[in-house]
Amino acid sequence: MPSLKDLRKRISSVKSTRQITKTMKMVAAAKMRRARESCEKARPYADSMNEVLQQLAAKANTESAPLLLRGRTPVKTVRLLVFGSDRGLCGGMNTHLAKKAMRRIAKLQKEGKTVQIVTLGRKARDELRTKYGHLIVETYNDITRYINYETAENVAADTVQAFLDGHCDQVVILFNTFVSVLKQEPTEFQLVPFKQDEAKATTSAAVEYEPDEEAILAKLLPLNIGVQIFRALLESNASEQGARMSAMENATRNAGEMIDSLTLSYNRQRQAMITKELIEIISGAESV
Repeated sequence: MPSLKDLRKRISSVKSTRQITKTMKMVAAAKMRRARESCEKARPYADSMNEVLQQLAAKANTESAPLLLRGRTPVKTVRLLVFGSDRGLCGGMNTHLAKKAMRRIAKLQKEGKTVQIVTLGRKARDELRTKYGHLIVETYNDITRYINYETAENVAADTVQAFLDGHCDQVVILFNTFVSVLKQEPTEFQLVPFKQDEAKATTSAAVEYEPDEEAILAKLLPLNIGVQIFRALLESNASEQGARMSAMENATRNAGEMIDSLTLSYNRQRQAMITKELIEIISGAESV
């Protein structure tokens, strides 16, 4: 049984930990509000860009369309861009996304395709490195700490160049979509070649483009890749802060419960010692 001194030390230690987790929760809450606002502002632009490209792709000549649209067949090499956080203490967010990525990798390998992995964030690399470290071709660390469009453009440029050079035939991004503080949904999105959706391509009015659709697509397709990567970065950042806020709230609550339990043990042991001392005093008095 621990002594009173040991119990006091443990209570003091847990109280310090609770103060830290409470502060981290408050910081994460402030960051999450800003990240969520940025995320919500980026979604309409990214969705509108996708809709415009769907309409253009539906009218473009498949033979003369840019390679980023028509793609290559058959698809032999698939590059996965996995977005994670650079810091921990955010619950199982990174683990859940890594599990989805592993299932996707296993499925592609079963189909006989070569898989390349690009990780964005230290935790994404750490989660995949043990089992699939030999498939990681590039890593971007500290990318989620200072998110800006220039960073997304650099990643997009590397991705486009790898595709045009023939290093990969398809690019898919995996990231956490921010739903709420308690829910971050792992999302898969085909980035290259541009995936056409006939339902989204239908328009109520005829639109004529100048210059032609192929010329516009040649400009917009690389831009769209940067936009979608930037959106994924914002979604991942908001998910990270929401997950950290939830994790720190749970840690703070658990620390409080531990303090109550330790305090109860301390009081019981202290009362037992006092009772024992009283019994000894009374026994000594009676013997006199």
